[in-house]
Amino acid sequence: EHYPNHPALLLLNKNTDESDGVSSKQPADHDCNDTTCASGTRSNEIAPDVLDIGCGFGGLTIALSTLLPESTILGLEIRDKVTEYVRLRIAALRKEHPGQYQNCSVLRSNTMKFMPNMFAKSSLEKVFFCFPDPHFKRKNHPRRIVSERLLSEYAYFLKPSVGRLYCITDVEELHQWHVTKCRSHPLFRELSDVEMEADPCVAAMRVETEEGKKVERAGAAKYYAVYQRLADGDVLNEKRVTAETFWTEGEFGVKTIVQG
Repeated sequence: EHYPNHPALLLLNKNTDESDGVSSKQPADHDCNDTTCASGTRSNEIAPDVLDIGCGFGGLTIALSTLLPESTILGLEIRDKVTEYVRLRIAALRKEHPGQYQNCSVLRSNTMKFMPNMFAKSSLEKVFFCFPDPHFKRKNHPRRIVSERLLSEYAYFLKPSVGRLYCITDVEELHQWHVTKCRSHPLFRELSDVEMEADPCVAAMRVETEEGKKVERAGAAKYYAVYQRLADGDVLNEKRVTAETFWTEGEFGVKTIVQG
């Protein structure tokens, strides 16, 4: 597989019926700085600012296209055939509704490995994790899409004071995992029920995914939460790492072991 060696080399087709995903007009050793290529061009001036990670069959990606017309939505999916299905689904919608759905696309990618190759710092406004694989076995917990390390990556990509991270699952244990990891991270603040109620993307996240509709038909519960990316200068004081708090019980993975 080929991924760009810098986010500025990520190319997405605009106003076409297809998305070629990732390609590069520059050789692999092409040198770029943090914001532009050395040649002075940037990815055909198209940069996604909303990600639907693990987009599945594209229900939320497509719904966000009309809900957020000023944004560029990119669905990311690791399965080849599912990615192709979503691509064809979007192409069909564009033909059926001329001028619509031009702001969404899909790309096959392993998000846990290659996000730094594709997205620049503070470039994203919203990131969705809808019904991710719970990886029930303890030995597979490091493969979960929300973790301490990955949350730091997501914080890097999200715009300070603006970016939001959305999580929803039908597995209560996984929801508690999300809550624990996100609440303990110094760069995220959990939104209140009132704040979530005012965000139309929360309602879309609950009802627009194919997995969510299946859960609804089964009459099962859905567990969700939204986290705001804090401004760099507003890191919660109680979560700031200091010499005094580093060894505090319950902070940063510290646990007291009493030996008999």
